[in-house]
Amino acid sequence: MDINTEILFTAGLTTGIGRVLSKFLNLPIRSARWDAVLKKIWVPGVVLFVLAAIFRVKSELLNDAYWLFAFGVIAAMLLRVRDYRPARTLLLAMAPFALYFLFEFVAALLSKQLLKAYDDAFQTTQGFAIIWMITFGFIARSQKKQLEAERLVREEEERNKKRIEAQNAELERLVSERTAALTQRAEELRDTLTELKTTQAQLIQAEKMASLGELTAGIAHEIQNPLNFVNNFSEVSTELLQELEEEQLKPTRDPELESELLADLKQNLQKITHHGQRASSIVRGMLEHSRASNGERHPTDLNALADEYLRLAYHGLRAKDKTFNATLTTDFDTSLEPVEVVSQDIGRVLLNLLTNAFYAVQQRQKQGQPGYQPTVSVSSKNCQDHLELRVRDNGSGIPAEVQAKIFQPFFTTKPTGEGTGLGLSLSYDIITKGHGGTLSVISVPGESTEFLICLPA
Repeated sequence: MDINTEILFTAGLTTGIGRVLSKFLNLPIRSARWDAVLKKIWVPGVVLFVLAAIFRVKSELLNDAYWLFAFGVIAAMLLRVRDYRPARTLLLAMAPFALYFLFEFVAALLSKQLLKAYDDAFQTTQGFAIIWMITFGFIARSQKKQLEAERLVREEEERNKKRIEAQNAELERLVSERTAALTQRAEELRDTLTELKTTQAQLIQAEKMASLGELTAGIAHEIQNPLNFVNNFSEVSTELLQELEEEQLKPTRDPELESELLADLKQNLQKITHHGQRASSIVRGMLEHSRASNGERHPTDLNALADEYLRLAYHGLRAKDKTFNATLTTDFDTSLEPVEVVSQDIGRVLLNLLTNAFYAVQQRQKQGQPGYQPTVSVSSKNCQDHLELRVRDNGSGIPAEVQAKIFQPFFTTKPTGEGTGLGLSLSYDIITKGHGGTLSVISVPGESTEFLICLPA
């Protein structure tokens, strides 16, 4: 091959090597300036070719010099990007080949005879340098693939990280929105609960007022009897006093008649006191029932309390329905001693149970069954470790499926407007929670209903 042609070939070869290295090392991104230098590495070769053609120079030193120039440029470029591991490997790969050209160039400068004398050694060295360069080229290629794989892994990890961060951000947003929604819902529930408690308190008060109305109606009738006795005995006592005054004005007084009149007057005053106390007791019971319970327990005669509320509940219903009549029966255990209870609360329970009992027999009576006689009974029994109060009626009874619900708040079998559904619930709480007892029901549908109160002795 002609020397000048060989320079052109070298220029083209080094340009191709530069393009390959530029792509292999990704120089446009790593070092745009050196990428531009490699793209113009052919320029000195063309200049040497033109100079050799003009001056008709045919020295092999020109080609070797161009190779050394190309290796120098490539080496400088590899040093510039030496942080990239394949670049360092390529630098190591071309070192023997560059040294070979350097020794060959120096030998040619010193003596061409020396170059010919050691031609075999130079050829062997050249072959070794080529094999070395090819071997380390494959190593660099393997390193690049490994780094590329690592880069892909890192990019994938980075994408996953960003995706996870995005998901976390989205989850945090959703959690924040959900938390805000739950907080708002909690506030709404809190407001609703407050409203329900207020409504419940109002309904409980309404139930108490309803029972107070029943009690007042019974009291109005019940208190009339002792007041009638007081009025009658007062009138008789006034007449006796007039007779006594007339007897004292007579010239001849009858001591026996005066003594008899005074005895009758004393007896009448005792009866007035008795019936006055009876009226006072009824009024006091009404006041105790109407006021809020303070929870204080006092010894209470349950027989007297049950008997009183039996009559009050009966007359309370009769105040609404004058045509209603019922048989009242009592069976009290005389051995029952006063029991420590909250009398107002027990009174409310008895009034509620008895009012329901009279309502049940009244409803059955309205059905017009031949020979039916409404009957409500109250009984007490002193057991060893507890005492019992029973309220029984021969009304319509309670179906089995309803018996399990009657102590639930707001459950009622009465028509709308006739009951709040709180009476039995409050009674159950008073007996079980307030007094540590039990309240149960035994009912035969169509025949009878019996409520059983058990209180600790």
